[in-house]
Amino acid sequence: MNALIFRFLFASTLFASSVALAQSRAFVPVTSDMLANPSPNDWLMYNRTYDAQRYSPLKQIDKTNVDQLRLVWSRSQSAGAQEGIPLVHDGIMYLMAPGAAVQALNATNGNLIWEYQRKIPDNQKTGARAKTIGIYEDMVYTTTADSFVVALDARTGEMRWETKTDTRGATSGVIIAGNKVISGGACSGSHANCYISAHDAKTGKLLWKFFTAANTGEPGGDSWGSTPDNERMTGTWGLPGTYDPTTNTIIYGVANPMPNMRMERHGGNAFAVPTSGPVDLFSNSTIALNPDTGKLVWYYQHLAGDDWDEDWTNDRILATTTLNPTLATAKWFNTKLKPNEKRDVVIASGESGGVFALDRRTGEFLWANPWPFDVPNFLIKQVDPDGKVHLNEDLIFTGPNQHKVICFFNTRSYWSQAYSPVTNSLYVPWVDACLDMQTKDTASRAVRKGVVREGSDPAGFSGVSKINLATGKIDHIYKGAAPINGAILTTAGGLVFFGDLDRRLRALDAASGKILWEQTIGGPIANSTITYSVNGQQYIAVATGDGLLTPSVIAYVPGLKEPKGANAIYVFALPQKK
Repeated sequence: MNALIFRFLFASTLFASSVALAQSRAFVPVTSDMLANPSPNDWLMYNRTYDAQRYSPLKQIDKTNVDQLRLVWSRSQSAGAQEGIPLVHDGIMYLMAPGAAVQALNATNGNLIWEYQRKIPDNQKTGARAKTIGIYEDMVYTTTADSFVVALDARTGEMRWETKTDTRGATSGVIIAGNKVISGGACSGSHANCYISAHDAKTGKLLWKFFTAANTGEPGGDSWGSTPDNERMTGTWGLPGTYDPTTNTIIYGVANPMPNMRMERHGGNAFAVPTSGPVDLFSNSTIALNPDTGKLVWYYQHLAGDDWDEDWTNDRILATTTLNPTLATAKWFNTKLKPNEKRDVVIASGESGGVFALDRRTGEFLWANPWPFDVPNFLIKQVDPDGKVHLNEDLIFTGPNQHKVICFFNTRSYWSQAYSPVTNSLYVPWVDACLDMQTKDTASRAVRKGVVREGSDPAGFSGVSKINLATGKIDHIYKGAAPINGAILTTAGGLVFFGDLDRRLRALDAASGKILWEQTIGGPIANSTITYSVNGQQYIAVATGDGLLTPSVIAYVPGLKEPKGANAIYVFALPQKK
């Protein structure tokens, strides 16, 4: 193995909240036009573009030369959760570093430009795991574990403003929509925290809130039955949504309803509400909001009254495609679709498994599939042609001392999927895990644990699916033993990049799935994977370290050990021609 893999550039310990070093050139503000049409050289939002495709037009690195990639710099990071995705603008990398810090680095060598260190109470430090930051004009935006939205000067790291967001925490992050900073978060045990909010990007003024657990008398409020408003909870703890300028909507995924079980939410009766939607809105839904008002435009519910804590938060991908689903390619589809009908779509895949295509202008159901596999104990029984989802009632708990295995469970989570317009395909990582769940007596909470699906191949426990957007056809183009916990990246070079928890970073042929390059680095890959270019040189960057789900996902694989304290960032490029 190349000895450079173990070489780190150690930063001096910083005690001030913000330390600024000289920048080599004047800062160029990020305009709305730049966000809508970003330079291929930059990575201006967590999934690069508003369509959230994680597709880069850069192609200096391609299928013919990717095997020549070499480490060009690396940098160790402090202890703490590592779940963030960096941004790059004009040769500067901005990242949410472990331990409630935001850093600006020289993207060509990792040298520190500035660092903002948030001072938070010790009991809140485990919550310092925001996944995304944003950049607009001359400010960088983040959310903090002590429940603030914060704007930093992009030149120096000095705080420009901060606004309190109740006690919502900071497990999600921000996106920019026009001149607004959009953020969500966990409910943290309170209905009052279950909202998506918009703040003025220049001043931090709160502009609106949309409550994701619908209140009585509001759209969706009747779907909770007799559950009191203050006991209704469903948040957006994972990856945030995205902004669609073509429809002027914010499209977000919402997590499971809480308390987690139907019996707990509905007076001990699991069937007090239907097993097909709408139930407990807007849990496990894709929602579209007007960014100017925060009002609901449309919603689609993927799980109606979840009984198992199976989230449908995290990213949504936008694309345009013709549609030709058939019974051979999609188990469920809208029978009113005409052959080769062209639609603007939003694609969602869930923590529970399953993948859906919706019309992103209206929320109309287009097609869906069980995913990653179609198994008898899949939690969805049926999706009607009009899109109504029916739960698998055999898996619903109705009382104490019941034991069931539900598929799937954390089959993907806060690590991003990607799309390639070249293949018109979604690329999604998965692990072949299900939920083993048992109820005890009425005074005890259910016992839950993830388990490897019965019949799963240990050598192919994890993988990458290539899903055709036109038809819904699923091909597993890569399988391996080590769980994938890293974001997917696609490029115009015909490549798919991703990393796993066994410290392997890989590049696949986007068409065939053939492994074209593999490198072992110093820790488990955590979300993060991006590409950018500075001075004509394309780079691939990935972060390693400790994520919230890392220990439980690694535990699925006997003999695979989590290397603790491996928080770092690694950056690769082709050898420069002399």
